[in-house]
Amino acid sequence: MTPAKENDHKGNNHGSEATAAVGQTTGRPVSGNVPPPQAERIGVLALDQTQMEEVRQILDLNDATRRTLSLFDGGLQTLSSVLDRNQFDLLVIHSVCQTETDLARLEQVLSDRGALPVVLLSSNVEPGFLIAAMRTGVRDVLKLPVSPEALRDAVNHIEHQVVHVPTPQEKRKVVAFMAGKGGSGSTFLATNLGYALGKAGAKTALIDLNLQFGDAALFVTDRMPQSNLADVVSDNMARLDGAFLQASMCEVLPTYSVLAAPEDLERAAQVRPDQVDVLIRLAAHRYEFVILDMGRSLDAVSVKALDCADYIYLVMQQTLPFIRDAKRSYEALRGLGYGTDRLRIVVNRYQKGGEITNEDIELAVGAKVWTTVPNSYAAVSAAVNQGMPLAAFAPRDPVAKALDGMAIELLERQEAKKHSWLSGLWHHH
Repeated sequence: MTPAKENDHKGNNHGSEATAAVGQTTGRPVSGNVPPPQAERIGVLALDQTQMEEVRQILDLNDATRRTLSLFDGGLQTLSSVLDRNQFDLLVIHSVCQTETDLARLEQVLSDRGALPVVLLSSNVEPGFLIAAMRTGVRDVLKLPVSPEALRDAVNHIEHQVVHVPTPQEKRKVVAFMAGKGGSGSTFLATNLGYALGKAGAKTALIDLNLQFGDAALFVTDRMPQSNLADVVSDNMARLDGAFLQASMCEVLPTYSVLAAPEDLERAAQVRPDQVDVLIRLAAHRYEFVILDMGRSLDAVSVKALDCADYIYLVMQQTLPFIRDAKRSYEALRGLGYGTDRLRIVVNRYQKGGEITNEDIELAVGAKVWTTVPNSYAAVSAAVNQGMPLAAFAPRDPVAKALDGMAIELLERQEAKKHSWLSGLWHHH
């Protein structure tokens, strides 16, 4: 990118602009300083010159990475024209996005410009705003006044995130399990469905995204995982590829592996939404099925993961407390924009002839029951206590058969989707 003249658009709707090379002490362009191809091109959009200079000074202090900074003042109304005239590897936005309405406008501008990483500097760090920002595609939101170390860390992280994740092909299938209430059996169903898919020959990965209290691996193996999700995304992002991911997982079958949740709460808190997004997309490219064990929380990380899911299985049981919490969870998921075609109600430990029927549940929750899993407490508890998949411990148990049925349904949909895609390709030619 050829450096632009400082303030060459000042006074018009495009905002004012300046370009600096790393190590310079002013925002003025350096004559003849055309960045090499590997230079990181960073765009900075701020409300005024003071904010632009603040970002420039923070990022210029780190001269270990070659960078070219292009600085622009003005609001979101100037961003579209700026992006029309420039190509960036990263965009830093200072004080311009403060509300969810601003985020909606940002998403509209970015919608047809590929996966441009964005770092927001904002005084609004409320949970709702953070979740909306991550869903817009923002990689990080830093609270104002911004810490120089935090901004440099965020930019360095994106610069060093050299993982190339191909777009998943037509066979992609990501399934998320979410507990409507603690104790619903969501982790048991997620881990054992993964085993059923792997047993059927489908290459399957389970990612434990219950970051604070995840224990998914214990449901299907008695071996302690040697690495976990935080080890993969926090320490080894630059070397993450399909082979490294597979080597970091705990193998249950040759066709089924589990990536464990972090053991340490401090490590769990370091996992970022953009890291989870890359991880899931990489897994979806390498495996036929990716199962996400979500736990219950709805935060920026979990919403980013749910956005990747083709189906979200909301697990509940046949009692009033479970029904009440499932209704709240379902409404929250609908409020986040997940359609009814993606949400599936699963009633675990279902008892035919019980006082509460499926019709009662559907009326209370406001959604159809997609499937039920029968109650077989003794066999399930014994299998879990031995660290064995139920189908390996008691293959004829009715719960194991129900899980086989869920796996068959997913496999049949996958096969139908593949044939539909191949048919369309054939007719197209």
